[in-house]
Amino acid sequence: MPQATLNRRSFELADLPVPALEVTGTGDGPRLTVIAGVHGCEYASMAGLRIWARSLADRELRGRVLAVPVLNLPAFWGRTPFVVPNDGKNLNRCFPGNPSGSLADRIAADTFTKIIKGSDALIDIHAGDMVEALQPFALYDAGPAEARARGMATAYGLGYVIRQEPGPDRAVAGTSSAAAAEIGIPAIIAEAGGCGLVERPAVEAHVRGLDRVLTFLGMADGRDEPAEEAPTYLQRFLWLHCRDEGWWEPSAQAGESVTAGQVLGTVSSIDGTETLETIVAPADGVLMFVTSSPAVAADGLLLGLGAK
Repeated sequence: MPQATLNRRSFELADLPVPALEVTGTGDGPRLTVIAGVHGCEYASMAGLRIWARSLADRELRGRVLAVPVLNLPAFWGRTPFVVPNDGKNLNRCFPGNPSGSLADRIAADTFTKIIKGSDALIDIHAGDMVEALQPFALYDAGPAEARARGMATAYGLGYVIRQEPGPDRAVAGTSSAAAAEIGIPAIIAEAGGCGLVERPAVEAHVRGLDRVLTFLGMADGRDEPAEEAPTYLQRFLWLHCRDEGWWEPSAQAGESVTAGQVLGTVSSIDGTETLETIVAPADGVLMFVTSSPAVAADGLLLGLGAK
C-alpha cells in the first residue's frame, strides 16, 4: 500500500530558522498541526513529537501533518524554563502575537500566521518545565470549534480534560490554543511529563495521544486502542500564587485530590524561623501541577488546581 512521505522544512519565525517536518498522505484529509517546545525545557513533549512525526512515514495517512518539535529555540538553547530569555516573556501568553513587539511577541505572531492559520486542527504539546511536577491532562478553550476540540482532548487519553472559558478569570490567556479557537480551529494543549525530564512513560503518553487524535480526525487507522476509561472533565483551572518571596514547601502532590480548605503547603522565611503564608485549597479538585522548587518570588506561581 502507498505510504506517506516525510519532508524536512524550515520556518522563519522572527528571523529565526525553526526546523519542522511535513508528512503528506496519499489520500485527502485534514491538515493537522502539532507544535512542541513552546517552553524550552519541556523535553518529554519534544521527544514524543520527534518520535511520532518520523513514524508517520511508515504509515498510510489521509491528509497532512505539520510537526514543529522545538518552537522556542532561544529558550531551548539557553535551557531557560518558561520564558524566552531575550525578553523574559512567556511565549504561551503572547498569542496571537505582535509583529512589532519583542522577540516572544514576534515569534508568536509568525507562528500564528505561518503555522497555525490554515490548519484544520492544532495540538500544542507540553510537559512540566524544570521546576514543575505535573499530572497529565489536556486543555481546550470554549469557542465555535469546542465540540471537536473536546473530542480531541478526550481522544488524547490523559485522564483529565479541562475546559477554559474566556474572560478575566481564566487561569491562562494568550495561549496558542486560545488564539486558534478564536478563529474557529479546534485546538488542544496536552501535558505529560514533569520537571524537565525525558522519561519514557511521558514520552510514550504523547506518542499514544497523538496517534489517538490522528485516528479521531479520520487521518489514519488506529494503532492504539482508545483510552480504557473516560476522562474526568473539569470546568475550572485555578492557579495559586504566593504573596511574598520565600521557601515553598508543598504538602500535597501533583495528581492528588484535595478538598476546599485543605492546607496545600507553606511559604516560609529563608532562615526557616517564620511561616509567611499558609496556602489552602480554594475548592475541591485535583492538583494538575505543583512547583517543585523551594525558591519562589513574590507573586510566584505555586500550583494549578483543576476543579469541577
